[in-house]
Amino acid sequence: MSAAGNNPFQHIVEPLSPEAPSQKFFNLPKLGDPRYERLPFSIRILLESAIRNCDGFLVKRSDVENILNWKETQSRSVEVPFRPARVILQDFTGVPAVVDFAAMRDAVKKLGGDPEKINPVCPADLVIDHSIQVDFNRKADSLQKNQDLEFDRNRERFQFLKWGSKAFKNMRIIPPGSGIVHQVNLEYLARVVFNHDGFCYPDSVVGTDSHTTMIDGLGVLGWGVGGIEAEAVMLGQPISMVLPEVVGYKLHGTPNKFITSTDIVLTVTKHLRQVGVVGKFVEFFGPGVAQLSIADRATISNMCPEYGATAAFFPVDDVSLKYLEQTGREPDTLAYVAKYLKAAAMFRDYNDVAQDPDFTQVVELDLGTVVPCCSGPKRPQDRIPVSEMKTDFDTCLGAKQGFKGFQVAPEHHGAAIPFRFNEKEYTLSHGSVVIAAITSCTNTSNPSVMLGAGLLAKKAVSRGLSVKPYIKTSLSPGSGVVTYYLKESGVMDYLFQLGFEVVGYGCMTCIGNSGPLPDSVVEAITKLRPECHAYFSSDAGTDPEGRPVFLRDIWPTRDEIQEVERKFVIPSMFKEVYEKIEKVNERWNSLVVPSDSLYTWDDKSTYIKSPPFFDGLTMKLPPPESIKDAYVLLNLGDSVTTDHISPAGNIARNSAAARYLSDRGVTPREYNSYGSRRGNDAVMARGTFANIRLFNKFLKKQAPQTIHFPSGKTLDVFDAAEMYKQSGVPLLVLAGKEYGSGSSRDWAAKGPFLLGIKAVLAESYERIHRSNLVGMGVIPLEYLPGDTAESLGLTGQERYTILFPEQLTPRMMVDVKLDTGKTFKVLVRFDTDVELTYFHHGGILNYMIRKMSQN
Repeated sequence: MSAAGNNPFQHIVEPLSPEAPSQKFFNLPKLGDPRYERLPFSIRILLESAIRNCDGFLVKRSDVENILNWKETQSRSVEVPFRPARVILQDFTGVPAVVDFAAMRDAVKKLGGDPEKINPVCPADLVIDHSIQVDFNRKADSLQKNQDLEFDRNRERFQFLKWGSKAFKNMRIIPPGSGIVHQVNLEYLARVVFNHDGFCYPDSVVGTDSHTTMIDGLGVLGWGVGGIEAEAVMLGQPISMVLPEVVGYKLHGTPNKFITSTDIVLTVTKHLRQVGVVGKFVEFFGPGVAQLSIADRATISNMCPEYGATAAFFPVDDVSLKYLEQTGREPDTLAYVAKYLKAAAMFRDYNDVAQDPDFTQVVELDLGTVVPCCSGPKRPQDRIPVSEMKTDFDTCLGAKQGFKGFQVAPEHHGAAIPFRFNEKEYTLSHGSVVIAAITSCTNTSNPSVMLGAGLLAKKAVSRGLSVKPYIKTSLSPGSGVVTYYLKESGVMDYLFQLGFEVVGYGCMTCIGNSGPLPDSVVEAITKLRPECHAYFSSDAGTDPEGRPVFLRDIWPTRDEIQEVERKFVIPSMFKEVYEKIEKVNERWNSLVVPSDSLYTWDDKSTYIKSPPFFDGLTMKLPPPESIKDAYVLLNLGDSVTTDHISPAGNIARNSAAARYLSDRGVTPREYNSYGSRRGNDAVMARGTFANIRLFNKFLKKQAPQTIHFPSGKTLDVFDAAEMYKQSGVPLLVLAGKEYGSGSSRDWAAKGPFLLGIKAVLAESYERIHRSNLVGMGVIPLEYLPGDTAESLGLTGQERYTILFPEQLTPRMMVDVKLDTGKTFKVLVRFDTDVELTYFHHGGILNYMIRKMSQN
């Protein structure tokens, strides 16, 4: 924080109250500028950060003016710096971040610098929540067995993280078994207002998970960034961002009594995708917001990545303060949070239209028009009213293979495959449910959703309904508080009766950690078709007398749910759970780790390995490299996700990564998942583009393979890339729209870098992934509007040359020359001067190492 004399805005620093003269803040209304009160509340937070951190170097006075003048500058692609108050990580993305920090210390030492400079300068919280799997379910001891297995599989990773928490300052680890990162953030980690070093200022956060936006529902401005960018923030670098447009989303009306927050968020998601909010902030306002609980708001903010916005912000209001009180925050904290936000004109009254700021665009939703709905069959943004689910699924069954189609031949629509389970006969058909999980931060953080599930279970049991025994049921609470109120309210017993025992605290089925299915079920699915997806109709089943029971017969109303919530979700629960959160896990407490500031790498480890990113790094800056005669490694279509690029799930036994592990004595039972091995670059490079659902146009089918054109061989992607690398040939990837959508995985950029991919040419990029590519020195190229691979006649079998001028500028156009003689122009998606600086250094981490190595 630049609160010293070199800050040109010292004149607006004031005590927060006469009673506490040492508690100061930058009083933005004292700027006396009428533009401030017209700014969206989310932009006010960017402005406060710029004013507080203005040092004339990383943050300049001109940056402050650009933000204050947002109404004019929002449409000009103006670059501004932003220093978030803190960083949050989960273990899948946190392990590689700590690995990078450890390797950067080694690199700084080699260059003659002080390795202790590699240290977080802002608070960084890492929640271990992605490692647990549903290996056991439907038993009273499932939770303990899954947690024991989690530790057995991940002991080495956990020891490394515990070392990191001791070796690095400002880094706190929340042990496994505590909950899901976003829910723990909402209920415990969020400050809303920081009170640090004598200053109060807004809480803000970036996280290495795309659903970090969930915290926007509490009025904490936050969004997901790549792990590489998060590391730079932890080292004191501001985020360089284009000042966003802000779409005002006005809510009014009253929801129907059977409507859940999930129905609302799916409706909002579909609406905002139609509006088009990629790269923009969405800020909610209007009288309808006041009717939504913080959990409801957080659910809407959680799905921000699915509608493509950078942030989905709900400014703090009285409901926010009541939530802080409900979740056990201390009274003195509540006092300075309210006092600061009101003094800084950041506190919202959603019923006061005079407070409504200026927006780039305003769209509206009448909550009374929302109907019960689901999404699918494959993407969360594909919303379908529950009343149309059965018809929609039948249509998808025969439709062309894609997001809304399975391409099943008509004669196979009614297929029924018999199988035996526990000595009984069953059948599977298209639409059969085989996994039923109450999971995901989108749901488990919301008491109304979880209590609704419990009340639904209670009514289902009372009508004699049951769940077929072969269905893999599971309940993964997002924190210990959920278990607490489910038990206290009495609904947990009914969930148990339907097979929904607690199996773990963390991201489980929602990220693919669903564990194995029974062999007989897998065999039946395989016979039916490699893809068997579930759907839900309004028919819930039949009672013991054979009478049909419909969802409308057992669905709890909002009033029923809220009555139970008011009675059983109380502050003492949150205090009891979170007072002991960092000490409650005995196995974590017993882990013994070294106290050295430099990590001692184990060459035999298959989990933690020093990455090769900094090999041969010197203080001398290399000249920009053009790309000459590159081959195309993969020719991909639209909506290629980071899971296609760098899967997090199980390691297939016939994959390149499996061969690497087997060669080192690791048995298939011990492979674990790609996500758990993100601390080992050798595994992750082999796992890049190893998703079996990857559709490569060269092969015209789904497979983790490609064609090595010089030899004509069809190979695993890693093996093909290795052959190209041995020949000294650079590589490209061709892609369509929304390349890199999905979760914010830094290995989706690190992996391609290690494969020798120099650039990606796509129609458009997901924001975080483009940033990650830049951070690793992989060049994001974009077709000009109207151009596509098809319109340009590109097959991907050409060889590509891209010559860069000595002086690159943001978003400049360059020529692509093919060996066929064809030439066309593309946009180089370095959007800011800072991104160009990172590129010249070979990536953001190289830049930071050189900077930290200077005496």
